[in-house]
Amino acid sequence: MEVGMQIAYRGFAGSAAIEAAAAGELARMQRFAGRLTGCHVAVELMRSASRADRFDARLDLIMRAHELIPMPHSVDEDARAALHVAFDAAVREMEKSHGQG
Repeated sequence: MEVGMQIAYRGFAGSAAIEAAAAGELARMQRFAGRLTGCHVAVELMRSASRADRFDARLDLIMRAHELIPMPHSVDEDARAALHVAFDAAVREMEKSHGQG
């Protein structure tokens, strides 16, 4: 089975580059497909008058046992970098709590 993904954008329309980055990151999760059915991804633009805009990326892992595991938020000026850090945390969580796949 394949791990699915739903992605939502808040504060901006999203982009093909962000979609591609998220899909690439999701590929790293496929080795956990025996226990993981999908993840919900949210990328939010946080506008700031005093500094550069930043992106908040967060995801929830959806386990086959219907358990929802929220991952820590990741914030960066580059949405793709924020996604990478968020998925890094998800991979570590799966390796630590659920075995290597």
